[in-house]
Amino acid sequence: MLRIGTVDERRAAARRLWSLFENYHVLTYFTPESRAAADALGCKGGWMGYFAQRAAPFGEASPELVISTFYNFHPGKVRRALPDAWAVAGAERFLTARLSGVDGALRRLLGEEVLAGPELAELAELGREAASAAPITGRPLAAANAALPWPEQPHLVLWHAATILRESRGDGHIATLVAAGLDPCEALVVYAADHDMSGEAMRGWRGWSEQEWQDAADRLTDRGLLADDELTPEGDDLRAWCEQRTDDGAAVPWVAVGEEATQRFAELLTPIARTLAAGNEAFKNNPMALHLVT
Repeated sequence: MLRIGTVDERRAAARRLWSLFENYHVLTYFTPESRAAADALGCKGGWMGYFAQRAAPFGEASPELVISTFYNFHPGKVRRALPDAWAVAGAERFLTARLSGVDGALRRLLGEEVLAGPELAELAELGREAASAAPITGRPLAAANAALPWPEQPHLVLWHAATILRESRGDGHIATLVAAGLDPCEALVVYAADHDMSGEAMRGWRGWSEQEWQDAADRLTDRGLLADDELTPEGDDLRAWCEQRTDDGAAVPWVAVGEEATQRFAELLTPIARTLAAGNEAFKNNPMALHLVT
């Protein structure tokens, strides 16, 4: 039962709900259908499609804007995709492509019966209400997605809601990293240490070199946040502070819609999120993939 009466309850609810709607949102970029939609436009490689589709709500965004708002990708990785992607197709075509990819993935993974059912329609309305209350001030990716028109079909309404909620949370998390004085590579080193992960996969996924990773670890060590690739008590405290502040901001839409609607949203989305998490093979090789809370 999700409660949102106390600060701790709101934080727990925000994190639980993130673990659910993130599995719906990631279909935007990490499915065969999303890759095929971007490739059909002429993208060269999956990362060009990813950066262009995610940045498309901004219009034909500069590399600098994407480096800033996506935060933990190496600038060189972004520059290999942008602005070349905009010569392949304009932002409006990428927006159409990402919606097409999501539609195809949802039809394959959930099936027509689920998509046409009354529970999905109810979920879509609950998601839209929550997303409409999601903070966008100081949250550029959330704001850019919130400015787009809502799709008509319920399964795509729910996707659009999940995307706004996800980007609002992500924007808020970046704000906490900036406030904590963690630069993009340092934030990844902290994440890896907190999850007892090797940096190799993380570096490859986000584009940082071994030397850049080591330099970031050295800076964290100098600050007393890291020791022998493990977080110190001070590092644990800073990581917890960032996560708590992120959850505080992400709880805002659920407080707005109320406890009953929040609980109903979680109840309806849980089996769908489990199905998507189990069936979305394309996302399982992401070292930052969010594992569904059972």
